[in-house]
Amino acid sequence: MAVTRDEIMGALSRLTLPDGGDLVSRDMIRALGVDGGTVRFVIEAPDASMAARMEPQRKAAETAIAALAGVTSVSVVLTAHGPAAPKPAPPSLKIGGHPTPQAGPTRPSGVDRILAIGSGKGGVGKSTVSSNLAVALAREGRRVGLLDADIYGPSQPRMMGVSKRPASPDGKTIIPLKAHGVTMMSIGLMMDPDKAIVWRGPMLMGALQQMLGQVEWGELDVLIVDLPPGTGDVQLTLCQKTELTGAIVVSTPQDVALLDARKAIDMFNTLKTPVLGLIENMSTYICPECGNEAHIFGHGGVRDEATKMGIPFLGALPIDLDTRLAGDAGKPIATGDSVMAAAYTTLAKRLIDGGMA
Repeated sequence: MAVTRDEIMGALSRLTLPDGGDLVSRDMIRALGVDGGTVRFVIEAPDASMAARMEPQRKAAETAIAALAGVTSVSVVLTAHGPAAPKPAPPSLKIGGHPTPQAGPTRPSGVDRILAIGSGKGGVGKSTVSSNLAVALAREGRRVGLLDADIYGPSQPRMMGVSKRPASPDGKTIIPLKAHGVTMMSIGLMMDPDKAIVWRGPMLMGALQQMLGQVEWGELDVLIVDLPPGTGDVQLTLCQKTELTGAIVVSTPQDVALLDARKAIDMFNTLKTPVLGLIENMSTYICPECGNEAHIFGHGGVRDEATKMGIPFLGALPIDLDTRLAGDAGKPIATGDSVMAAAYTTLAKRLIDGGMA
């Protein structure tokens, strides 16, 4: 008949300690396990000095349990309860802080180029393009960073498959995370993902400045900044306070989206930020069952707009279910070898060949 936990604890309660009480009444038994005739447990002393004097009690406990009916082997480990290891300092992002005054536009140390990915409106796939373009550039051998500057709606942690809180060795410097060959940082990694960020403009500007200046980006060929939609405080701060290489505007082909894309382009022009090109996203839909091509949002509108405005047209990307599923799963489609991955590779090579990345 197998030994029971009650029998083991009963035997241990009869072993008195030199300073009074027993192993059970003093709550020193930890991790008791019974597997058939094998018994394992830990005796945890309150401190190291007492543990050093308790080897006789450990041996006595081992002997007492070995004598019980049904026990074939006993393993008893003696340890000591110690103070908890100090927790690392959290990243120093002072919520509500105003931006630090700057003499002029700056660039993070070690970063060669900074590309802002913008859009006039939400829902055009700007963040999907940002994450996949970053991965595609990394696969082409570039050292790439990805900054999620969409403070109110950060999506890059989900799309890149990271959720760990960034480390901070000194409470000031923030160590970014790495995923799929890309160094990345997002306000979403610093905040409770289920809580809304309810900040006024100065708080947004301060947070953006800290994510650019306090993060240890290391040596990067290009830092891609995923902007929020529209023409607000984050765009204004980035263009005025950072040495941007230029901006890429993402739009869908339909007229409503192009109206807002024109405003985004006008904003960058007003802020003296070069618009390096336009990308038409959700350009076509190819039915996976029959292969029929449909233009749900129209087709070619962004190309026509680029021609009209004299801005390079960088490429058209179709609507693709696998792209959406890959983003939700935290593994961008550009990490694979599908047709969509090839499309992002082509886009990345175009940026590299053009000296933009």
